[in-house]
Amino acid sequence: MAKKTRIKDIATACGVSLAAVSRALKGQPGLSEETRQRILAIAASEGYDFNRLRSGRIKRLLFLLHRQHNIASALPFYSSVMLGVADACRENDIAMSFLPIGPEDSVAELINLHQPDALICAGYLEAEILTALRKLALPVALVDLWAADFPCVNPDNYHGGFIATRHLLEQGRQRIAFLGHLQRHYSIRQRVEGYQQALFDAGLTLSAEYCVEAPPVKDIEQALVDGMEKLLALPQPPDAIFAYNDIAALVAMRVCARKGIRVPEDIAIVGFDDIDAAAWAHPALTTVAVDKHELGRDAFRLLLNEQGERNLLLPVRLVIRESSLCEPSHSRLHPTL
Repeated sequence: MAKKTRIKDIATACGVSLAAVSRALKGQPGLSEETRQRILAIAASEGYDFNRLRSGRIKRLLFLLHRQHNIASALPFYSSVMLGVADACRENDIAMSFLPIGPEDSVAELINLHQPDALICAGYLEAEILTALRKLALPVALVDLWAADFPCVNPDNYHGGFIATRHLLEQGRQRIAFLGHLQRHYSIRQRVEGYQQALFDAGLTLSAEYCVEAPPVKDIEQALVDGMEKLLALPQPPDAIFAYNDIAALVAMRVCARKGIRVPEDIAIVGFDDIDAAAWAHPALTTVAVDKHELGRDAFRLLLNEQGERNLLLPVRLVIRESSLCEPSHSRLHPTL
């Protein structure tokens, strides 16, 4: 069987970039007509299969994930999202590949190596990466991220933050801190806004020191440990923690255990995402459940339905477990206001 001609082969033969070949083959702007015709002529002479471009059907899909998510603390969430996409691809005879990416990468060239017909991008991406994706002119869907000119699917982060905080208020907690990370990420920002709205509705005003944001560093777990210790060192420490995800909540529980602080008697803790480890924790972690598999499938559906909904919101639900279900005690952690 003859070897299939790749975009990379055409780029080498023409002496141009992968992005230039992609633009020429798809009729996109950004090239002189002379260069475009030369690329097309060489592609034809090399035996490139133009039928794939003309069919309009997605045959290859690339799943993009930021490098910072490609770590143990993020993969319990995003691996389930990716499996949802993979199942949808399998059902539709679409090949899927995976690419971790960052702003320091040559985004267009790395993507073109995979020769995708469409992209699904999960989680936080910098503005410069989104700009590079726009220039590719491929169908793109964002999952767990929002940008005005892309189809997006997200869990209802705002409502999740609201119901998690309201639950803690219903348990009698008054100093509810937020333990978070990177509020530049749309999802986390929405969770914070839901948290703040629940406090506002309850007539509570907490100082800014009760909202801790771990800096964007490689060792995020250590940054979360530092943030939790900072909260516990306050003159009036929190009697509850709403953590931006389950990993942060589990880190908070570990810090409390090391310091002899009881969960939930001394401090109640609620997470977000409902990863498997949440149910295994001791005590089991109250959390906001996200159907991660369905999130991936919804992103796939957005790609296939260009005329339909462009901003899907996936419902979330509160899963109440032992980490938040005790009346606050009168320990040293809870001085009288």
